[in-house]
Amino acid sequence: MPEPITYRDAGVDIDAANQALELARAHIRSTFTPLVATDIGTFGAMFRFPSADYQEPLLVASTDSVGTKLKIAYATGLHDSVGADLVNHCVNDILVQGARPLFFLDYVGIGKVVPETIVALISGLAQACRQTGTALIGGEIAELPGIYQVGEYDLAGTIVGVVERARALDPSAVRPGDLLLGLASHGLHTNGYSLARQVLLEVAALPLHQEVPELGHTLAQELLRVHHCYGPALWPLLPQGGIHAMAHITGGGIPDNLCRALPERCRAVVDAAAWPVPPICRLIARLGHVPPDDLYRTFNMGIGFILIAAPERAEALTQALTGQGEAVYRIGRIEAGPREVTIRQAAPAV
Repeated sequence: MPEPITYRDAGVDIDAANQALELARAHIRSTFTPLVATDIGTFGAMFRFPSADYQEPLLVASTDSVGTKLKIAYATGLHDSVGADLVNHCVNDILVQGARPLFFLDYVGIGKVVPETIVALISGLAQACRQTGTALIGGEIAELPGIYQVGEYDLAGTIVGVVERARALDPSAVRPGDLLLGLASHGLHTNGYSLARQVLLEVAALPLHQEVPELGHTLAQELLRVHHCYGPALWPLLPQGGIHAMAHITGGGIPDNLCRALPERCRAVVDAAAWPVPPICRLIARLGHVPPDDLYRTFNMGIGFILIAAPERAEALTQALTGQGEAVYRIGRIEAGPREVTIRQAAPAV
């Protein structure tokens, strides 16, 4: 009689997934707020809406992934920081419209469930959720042999937040004369890693765990720096007014993302000499001979978030953000003209 074939023989271990979830349970529950209405394990997570806090609330939702930065996590065996990357990226995305996060759902697709890897991912997600007041209320662990190689996974998530309609930000408030305030990034964040890996690991063949003099630490430490979240510094300032629009500088760099914050008949003029380009960007530019236009459309180049601010509020906003530990640069202005972004002196000190 032929040997029976089980689901585990086919590469899917339900017990391992259940073990991972049990080990991660404390991390998940640590993010729960009083608005969470169900425990872990329900088919659909339930959340009480804070209706008493809003007159005309708008829900703001966004979905994203960590991208090929995950390849660095695979290579180093360090998985918690990419969990934090995902949450912070998504919080920044809805922050652009003035929203605060309510809850988050994650998705992990993995070739073979290793409970320790899952727990590390969820601990990173939970840490960022706690820091931003976001409840991690649900998710999915999908073991998919044949789709992902052993040791590899994908990580994505969806965030839902809320903003009062009267305080929602969009490009309609932007005017010629507004100033551009750039908030410094913490490394590459979660974009440009396909190019970064090709230049640094394939062309230059730099070891991940060897210190790089230009960086002052190992390449792995640099490439796994957590995507910075700007919400805690900006949420207290939004009700004070003066911020007309914002842009999260992700894939597409400053040109593509800042353009999304512009109305018709307004152009943004950016002075690229107004802030220091991070050493990691200079290193990639030098070792890969990357053209300036590619650099500015692939990487954040040291600016992770941009405020379009009324000129009379720019100094007060700068001082307040600096007091919150953010590095802020006055990087340009809004002018009358076609809806576009112009970067002047496009390759300073690269």
